[in-house]
Amino acid sequence: MAGIFVSIPYLHGVKDSEVLVVGGGLAGLTAALDLAGKGKQVTVVEKKEYPRHKVCGEYVSNEVRPYLDYLGVDLDSMRLPEINRFQLSTKNGKLVEVKLPLGGFGISRYTFDNLLYQTAKAKGVHFLFGTVTNIQCNANDFVVELASKAKLKAKVVLGAYGKRSKLDVAMGRRDLEQKSPWVGIKCHYKGYNHPENVVALHNFPGGYAGISKVENEIVNLCYLVQEEQFRKISNIERFNREVLGQNRFLKDFIARARPVFGKPMSIAQISFDVKSQVENHIVMCGDTAGMIHPLCGNGMAMAIHSAKIASAEVERFLNGVHKTRKSMELGYQKQWRKEFGKRLWMGRRLQALMMHTKWFNLGMDTVARSKLVLESLIKNTHGSPIIN
Repeated sequence: MAGIFVSIPYLHGVKDSEVLVVGGGLAGLTAALDLAGKGKQVTVVEKKEYPRHKVCGEYVSNEVRPYLDYLGVDLDSMRLPEINRFQLSTKNGKLVEVKLPLGGFGISRYTFDNLLYQTAKAKGVHFLFGTVTNIQCNANDFVVELASKAKLKAKVVLGAYGKRSKLDVAMGRRDLEQKSPWVGIKCHYKGYNHPENVVALHNFPGGYAGISKVENEIVNLCYLVQEEQFRKISNIERFNREVLGQNRFLKDFIARARPVFGKPMSIAQISFDVKSQVENHIVMCGDTAGMIHPLCGNGMAMAIHSAKIASAEVERFLNGVHKTRKSMELGYQKQWRKEFGKRLWMGRRLQALMMHTKWFNLGMDTVARSKLVLESLIKNTHGSPIIN
């Protein structure tokens, strides 16, 4: 028996959507908000309900603040930590601190994603919670199949399902042909007096850890480590003590901070390889289109900015400015590469450097001794304020 065609949730009796967004993270939610604000009918399909935690550094560059204001995302009333300083330390204990040109703010993904979700719902975006198993592009529209066997139709599909998905395997995306050697670990803490205006990055053997404050006096610790290094111990608490603790700043943090979660969160197979921005006519945004190395500290802002670019090109297509789907796709790819090509190139160079511990440690020592080098790194991995 063929699957039943529905639009989104069929409970609402809504007709087939103009735009269907696969994935409700930062990029997917932002794109949905933008397009709904432009009068488009938008459906978001997300695996799990909100709110929930995600492995993430949780620092957002102010370059996206004007755009979020334009979308009606109320951040001002939340009294979030305003971050304007950046610290970098080597595993040997050398520390350098510089001013962040634009600065940013700290907010947990638990709070941020839920805020975007509630704002999008208020703007008329429809949500369906389930797993997408297949996406087919026909002559003029898409058919999207869920694990429940329900089928959705849409004029345009945005792929915003994150770093890795079985959908990538189904589409044969080249970036998933090889396993990635990176593991991410995250936990929230209290009881540690980390400066509210500082985001810190501390190097340890095989990786580095970011520390910054989010809402409610919570401190986020999120680190990236080579899987081979982590596998030698494979116990997060012990790894924190024995490996992260080799950096004196991290040792002090681990000794005094109290974890909020029952246990830390982890995610494996984090890939920074080159990805395609359009696949099978699906417009990819956020980490699905390309992920910058967390050492660059700009992944959340890039995800949001990519959604803005995608939304603008999709609107032009739906309004007839782009006469063909191909024109829309080329327009998006051109703008995406213009905005992020240089930043991602820098991120991949850093990733390659990290694969060679000796050279990475030397590089970190060099950066930690020179504010000019560090300021240049920040400049080359961040953009200008986005104004709609």
